[in-house]
Amino acid sequence: MIGEMDVDSVVEYFRGKSILIAGSTVFLAKVLVEKILRVQPDVKKLFLLIRASDVESAKLRIQNEVIGREIFQVLKEEHGVGFHNFVEEKICPLVGDITHEDFGLDTAKLREVSKDIDIIVNVAATTKFSERYDVAFDVNVLGVKHVCAFAKKCIKLKMLLHV
Repeated sequence: MIGEMDVDSVVEYFRGKSILIAGSTVFLAKVLVEKILRVQPDVKKLFLLIRASDVESAKLRIQNEVIGREIFQVLKEEHGVGFHNFVEEKICPLVGDITHEDFGLDTAKLREVSKDIDIIVNVAATTKFSERYDVAFDVNVLGVKHVCAFAKKCIKLKMLLHV
């Protein structure tokens, strides 16, 4: 059993950290995003890697598929009218795809983001047994390869967690 001291040190560890989450629209990632924002509001940034055509589409997906979900109700009540400002300050949509090298980010964005990230959490995967082989391979194999290659470019990286 994890003691209270251990939990406190984990919560404290996230203070001031920038975290990249790949697969942020899957259930486990939503739980992680909500938990981090609730227990450590002093996290610096949560970069959510989102497949979208542009930043506005990515923001819409985050609104509809992540923060718009019932799991965020406690945070909404806690922050009241300041909820959207809090979320906008903490969550940074990153338009990209793990099936592409460097997530398909342009050089300037890659350079900017790779300087800031302390932690990468990869929960992106396809778990459908009936998935086409090429799709499953791209996400579950090449995606992991791309996450690892991206991690090597993150100069402040302290942790890579692959689920």
